[in-house]
Amino acid sequence: MQTKPWRELAESFRLVEELGYDAAYVYDHLTHPSAAGGWLADGFTTLAAAAGVTDRIDLGPLVASGTLHSPVALARLAATVQDVSGGRLVLGLGAGAPGCALADRDETVTGGQLSARLADLVEGLEAVWDGASQWQGRAIAFSGVETTPLPPGADRPFLLLAAHGPRALALAARHADGWNTYGGPGSTVLDPEQFWVAVRDQAGRFEDACEAEGRDPAAMSRSLLLGFGSIRPTTSAEAYRDAIGRAAERGFDEVVVYGPFAEPGDHFYSTVDVHAEVLAERRG
Repeated sequence: MQTKPWRELAESFRLVEELGYDAAYVYDHLTHPSAAGGWLADGFTTLAAAAGVTDRIDLGPLVASGTLHSPVALARLAATVQDVSGGRLVLGLGAGAPGCALADRDETVTGGQLSARLADLVEGLEAVWDGASQWQGRAIAFSGVETTPLPPGADRPFLLLAAHGPRALALAARHADGWNTYGGPGSTVLDPEQFWVAVRDQAGRFEDACEAEGRDPAAMSRSLLLGFGSIRPTTSAEAYRDAIGRAAERGFDEVVVYGPFAEPGDHFYSTVDVHAEVLAERRG
């Protein structure tokens, strides 16, 4: 989470790459309870800067907030980071949070409205990337686009869609290159065994959604964010190994954890040694 000045964040991105991680992710919020009273930098600007201090790791928002973006503007942000990073952008995208709609435009939105806007945003992005100059969705539209969606020679970014309910899972199965989850609403209050059962069931629903869309579930990347609730994988090397193993058993090829940047006593605190030990084993 980008709550520090860039001079400190730059060192954090370098450390993540040196430890051996494959990707580094940032928030895309205007406001967030975990940063109350403090600084929260813009995610896409931070990613472009991070591209200049790293060479190998993928970079992305986890996830870009559907309530804050429109298709053409988001495509431009993503294409710029894709270009600056040499093709390393993972465009994580999700519905977003009601608090950001309040902070952005003093608008109260429901979960249903967030979900509907996400569907429009994803379909609109597809239209932009396909070169459309105009497009009409249910609640979002654009017209008069005279520029190209990507710079010459660049590929569209990898689309990682955060999805939890039936409509979002179907949307991910239809349009995304990969699926991300943290377990879904309510998962953060589950005990560890209940959590892993819930994640297994959710993965099964995602596989069903892929099959309904005529896509091979095995061809889809699956990403699991851990650390919100009772699963605290980086408290020890043993806990980290266990979490990776359990995620793999449920078909996930990526486990996302919070880096060793929080202060002692913070919910997300971990030591560099835990990360280094587990990653060294996996590289070996």
